[in-house]
Amino acid sequence: MLVTEQSERTRRNSGGLGLAGARSEEFALLPLPAAPALLSTEEGIIVRATEQAAKLAGETTPAALIGCRLADLVIRNGPVSLLRARSGQHPVRPLSWPHAEDERLRVTVLVDISDLADAEHDAAEAADGDERRWLIEAQRIAKVGSWVYYPETGELYRSPVLTEFLGGSGPQEAAGVLAMIESTHPDDVERARQFYLDVLNAPEDELLEVELRDRAGQRVYLCTGRAEYNRAGRCERVQGTVQDVTEHRALERQLRDERRKLQDAQRIARLGTWEWDLGANVMRLSNMLHEIIGKPSSSPITFESYLDRVHPDDRGWVRRAWRPLVEDHDPIEVEHRYLRLDGTTRILRLHGTAIKDADGGDVLVGTAQDVTEQRAVVTRMERSSQRFTDLVSITPVGIGLFDRAERLVDANDALCDLLGYQLDQLRGMSAKDITHPDEQNTNLPTPAEHSGIRRRVPQRVLVRSDGEPVYCELRTSASVQDDGTHFWLVVFQDITERRRAAEALRYQATHDDLTGLPNRTAVKDLLHQLLGRADSHRVAVLFCDIDNFKRVNDSLGHDAGDELLVALARRLEGGLPAGCTAARLSGDEFVIICSDIEAVGGVDSLANRVSGLLRTAVPVHGQLIRVSASIGAAVPDGSAAGGEDLLRFADAAMFEAKGRGAGKVSLASPALMASADRQLHLEGQLREALNNDGLALHYQPVVDVDGVVVTAEALVRWPHPDRGMLAPDAFLPVAEQGDLLRELDRWVLRTALREAATWPVREGRPVGVAVNLAGLVPGGPDFVDAVADIVAETGIAWDRVILELVETALVDLPSRTRHEMGELVSRGVRFAVDDFGTGYSSLARLKDLPAQIIKVDRRFVAGVGGDASDFAVARAVVDMARAMGRQCVAEGVETATQFHVLSGVGVDAYQGWLFSGAIPAREFRDLVASGPMPIPGA
Repeated sequence: MLVTEQSERTRRNSGGLGLAGARSEEFALLPLPAAPALLSTEEGIIVRATEQAAKLAGETTPAALIGCRLADLVIRNGPVSLLRARSGQHPVRPLSWPHAEDERLRVTVLVDISDLADAEHDAAEAADGDERRWLIEAQRIAKVGSWVYYPETGELYRSPVLTEFLGGSGPQEAAGVLAMIESTHPDDVERARQFYLDVLNAPEDELLEVELRDRAGQRVYLCTGRAEYNRAGRCERVQGTVQDVTEHRALERQLRDERRKLQDAQRIARLGTWEWDLGANVMRLSNMLHEIIGKPSSSPITFESYLDRVHPDDRGWVRRAWRPLVEDHDPIEVEHRYLRLDGTTRILRLHGTAIKDADGGDVLVGTAQDVTEQRAVVTRMERSSQRFTDLVSITPVGIGLFDRAERLVDANDALCDLLGYQLDQLRGMSAKDITHPDEQNTNLPTPAEHSGIRRRVPQRVLVRSDGEPVYCELRTSASVQDDGTHFWLVVFQDITERRRAAEALRYQATHDDLTGLPNRTAVKDLLHQLLGRADSHRVAVLFCDIDNFKRVNDSLGHDAGDELLVALARRLEGGLPAGCTAARLSGDEFVIICSDIEAVGGVDSLANRVSGLLRTAVPVHGQLIRVSASIGAAVPDGSAAGGEDLLRFADAAMFEAKGRGAGKVSLASPALMASADRQLHLEGQLREALNNDGLALHYQPVVDVDGVVVTAEALVRWPHPDRGMLAPDAFLPVAEQGDLLRELDRWVLRTALREAATWPVREGRPVGVAVNLAGLVPGGPDFVDAVADIVAETGIAWDRVILELVETALVDLPSRTRHEMGELVSRGVRFAVDDFGTGYSSLARLKDLPAQIIKVDRRFVAGVGGDASDFAVARAVVDMARAMGRQCVAEGVETATQFHVLSGVGVDAYQGWLFSGAIPAREFRDLVASGPMPIPGA
């Protein structure tokens, strides 16, 4: 039954008889001994059996054995083989050899030894049982299993320990060699198979080894195997062991890792080891030390050969330094220079001591470290420290070292000079001792706990030895000395001169350069302070404008005007009551700010007093000039009006006073304030119009004597959304008060040149365009660049551009301003003197005006037909202009008589209602395209 079950399993596992089934008839012809014999293939599959073999196995026919595996049928039990029969296990002795007719097949004869086995078994069973148990326990302790393989039968025996290794239940559960090979890790299967083949082919008694892992890869086994041969030279048995060496290999890996880490650490630290056998006078060096000294490991090293490579300057004292170790076995430490074979010099630090070897002899051992780079770093640090010390000593900035009690420990010469002390006098003084008594904070600024973090004090007032204050900026840093002592490093930067310069700049920013009075910035700040107080209702502002001051500038020059303004400023400073501040805003405008109008007798009283101070005769350039001022006053009206509003209201009141005549005073009434608010609103609308191209240009033609349009003057208009078309006189004062004239000029110039660039050209003579400038004037910021950028932007020819300026704007021009104008003239721009003759200058100044066109004012033109004086002036201007090569244009030509009289004296061009008023841009284009304008008859 057992054989049948095993046979069935074998057949199922092998897929039937396979080759045996296919060749059953052929196998039946092969002779077998007349005994219990079996014929098997190379794989150990039984393909034929004799009747005797079937009977011994307890089977009725030989066919019951065909297909069984020989190793499953005959198993090894110690020195005895057992046939697995139906009646149980039957002792046999298998004899096997290749079949004579087919060596691929083996003949196995089963010799029945049951009688012998039973007798021996009873006698040895008791003794073998104990010995076997001891052997298995010993194997288990040693983690060693054993195995025996019989190639003839394919039988494999595994000890219980090996079975445990492989996960089996005991030695009875035998498995084939292939099964044991397959139980290894997938990556080791091929190596296990090769080991099996190598053992089968190895010479007798040669022990082979291989390391394999279990299937999970968690355990490592050292496998051994050795083949035993019979007298015929056939391999009769293979036996071996399997030892679990997992822990051993883990320990070996750990030792290798530790050794590698030690070697890496030595390599990083440039540290090697040495050993000196005094008896043999041989020094053994580690590989790292050989690398450090630049000698191959094959070179023998002795103490003398080592000394030969020590730097000659160090050799003598190094030899002496080794004596305590050599003679007395005392530990030593030596650092010296070493000359490598490649010519480089390294610095070695050696430690040595004496120990006993295994035999009790004396051995000197130690380490040698290459500290060349460390010494270089230390040297650099020492030099850097010395440079720092030298730098501190010569730096012009005061530097002091303070301990934690804020007492000065050391200082450089600059700090001694700054405070006027000798160094021995300064030492021991506290930070409080060198701080000025008026300084509230006398402690040093606390630096952060971590060294290197700095703190800064913008200003600290110190006191010199002579009591004089010194303004310093302090910078502190916490640091640590070499001995670990904490200290403060404090830098004292003398900012006395910087503070004076800052105060001077601050004074300049808040005071008028000419008079020294507070300027607009200071006025705003003061009003902001006063109006923020609870008694802000007592504040009053007076706005003063010198009457006819322009006449002084035009007639006597700007220097005379400046002298007059300084004299008036001094009168205001000396004559104002307490609590009142005089300031100059710009030009001839002064402002008086009173912090308590009730204390000075009210607004009327203060206004009359200021009016009296400004109504006086002042000697200027040897002449006595009588002046007066128009004054406007404003006080808070209970609304949320600020300083700018008060100034605006006072300014509006001043204009109202000026309208009533020179020397008048006016108080801002609610109606006036409302009007000023409207003006402010109008100013805002004007700004918006400038930003959104909300203005328009009209053009008035200028014709020659034949009626041909040669130029046109651009005149700005404002199509106001509520008030309709506004002429310049309705909004130019608003632009002037709002400081918009410069932006207005830029808009007009850009728009005029852009539109003129599109005008039609007749007979090759393009029409020029003239623009009046009031804010964008020569001498102003970026005048040349602004004009050049606009010309380039619009693409118009330079020689078509005419810039008109009033006569007073061209008088007494500085050389720089004349140079700017000359630069534009060189490109083709022409300058025109507008309203010539209205300024307070002589005709002799005509030759000094940097202009190419003279425009005779309409007041002289109006009377040329009936007033001999006007005719004489006009004639003189034309004659002088022609003599100086300038073109002359007559303004305000309204009658034919005026035209013919002026043409008779040689005027070059004419402008006025006789020909056309200012017309919109589109109508002017049509006018130019229509040709010359008609000339009136005489």
